[in-house]
Amino acid sequence: MNKTFNSHSSKVRQMTIVGLLSGITIFLGVTGYGFIQLPVARLTIMHIPVIIGVLIEGPKVGLAIAFMFGGFSFFQNLMAPNLLSFAFIDPRVSILPRLLIPLTTYGVYKILKIKNESIRIGVAALIGSLTNTIGVMGMLFALHIDKYAKAKQTSLEGAKTLIKSLIYTNGVLEAIAAAVITVAIVQAIRKSRRI
Repeated sequence: MNKTFNSHSSKVRQMTIVGLLSGITIFLGVTGYGFIQLPVARLTIMHIPVIIGVLIEGPKVGLAIAFMFGGFSFFQNLMAPNLLSFAFIDPRVSILPRLLIPLTTYGVYKILKIKNESIRIGVAALIGSLTNTIGVMGMLFALHIDKYAKAKQTSLEGAKTLIKSLIYTNGVLEAIAAAVITVAIVQAIRKSRRI
């Protein structure tokens, strides 16, 4: 009976975390708080709840949150179209790359055999964040480069250069932000569970 209770309790906790972190992702998107405006770039932190979910509850929870993140992106672009909505109403751009975030995050975390847990979490978060940027921009590049060039009123070469620069600038800055934020939150959650 104790084993059944623990299993049920674990599932309830996981569902609660999926709901909570998915809600945070949607809140960040709806309010605009999921974007940090810097002088050189506009960074997104909307993928960080996915990474946190993976690192505190595992890949199944991460996949559920990632699906909610991608689904929100899809529906947001469907309901309130903007310049690039043509790409994000394609699930291969809005959902598929987001499902890879928990897989790479979890994989890197498990592969790294580092005693310093903060570094291990930080590297996993860094890779998870880069997965988001490279995945989304890579699918945009592979599937919609012509429309992207037209939307940005540039040549095909100009569009390719723009996407590459976004990966290098935004991608790296977002990955650093994700690592710093994730380490702080995951370590705090783990510490509170031990108390």
